[in-house]
Amino acid sequence: MKQPNSSNYILQAKSDKFHWEGVGQLSIKTFMNGKAFYKTSRGYFCVEEGRYLLVNDGPYTITIEEDQQVESFCIFFKKGFAEDTYRTLNDSPNQLITDPFKRSRPIEFFERTYEITPSIARQIQMSQRLEIYPKDNWCEEQYHIFMENLLTSHFQHLKRTESIHAVKHSTREEIYRRITIAHEYIRACYHNALTLEDISMVACLSQNHLIRTYSQYYGKTPHRHISELRIEKAKKLLKDRNLSVTDITFELGYQNPVSFSKMFKQFVGCSPTFYRKKVILEKN
Repeated sequence: MKQPNSSNYILQAKSDKFHWEGVGQLSIKTFMNGKAFYKTSRGYFCVEEGRYLLVNDGPYTITIEEDQQVESFCIFFKKGFAEDTYRTLNDSPNQLITDPFKRSRPIEFFERTYEITPSIARQIQMSQRLEIYPKDNWCEEQYHIFMENLLTSHFQHLKRTESIHAVKHSTREEIYRRITIAHEYIRACYHNALTLEDISMVACLSQNHLIRTYSQYYGKTPHRHISELRIEKAKKLLKDRNLSVTDITFELGYQNPVSFSKMFKQFVGCSPTFYRKKVILEKN
């Protein structure tokens, strides 16, 4: 899996069981037919179909534990590539022609999962063709276009940090990074018995600061987000007749079926058993 960091390249693979740890380049990770779990110095991430993970240069681990073959498609960018592209988007034409090869300051993207938008999906489809053609100018151009899209998205998220209550821009940016870490940790681990203390420790925020800032940015508390993710997953699991309500209870991180049923009824308006009967009836 190790490649020289002086080039852009693509890795495609299929596996149902996989684990790797090491140091990697700036890259994006996408998966089909399953999910993968990542751990970086910034946090924990679950990458599902329809989303991509953006990882900065540095150490990370990846784990895949699925019943079926998961297809991965990952794009790696050479060292300094993002900075060079950023400079052409940010500097004035005069600056670019006066010193065309000036080194730009390092860029740290927000490590998080992003929805694959139609424009990113088209770019991924285009990039998949790079494996077919020999390396030439067209291939290199595609990497540049992809990086421009990633930087445009990065600028948009930087603007979103303006909604966070803090005087300094650097403080707002760091708070955004930390609540994003909390958000991704919840997405990756909602099926575990998560506590507010667990989340605040991962995000390096006090519990009160976490609740207040998370609610301000996402419009819901961490507990509410965990419950919503569990209920959505429960709806999918209840369609499987081979799983009992008790099985689903523990798979979602609830301590007992009573707690699960109470929460499910609060969100859906009926018990898990009634919901299952309704879904089966509608299917027939």
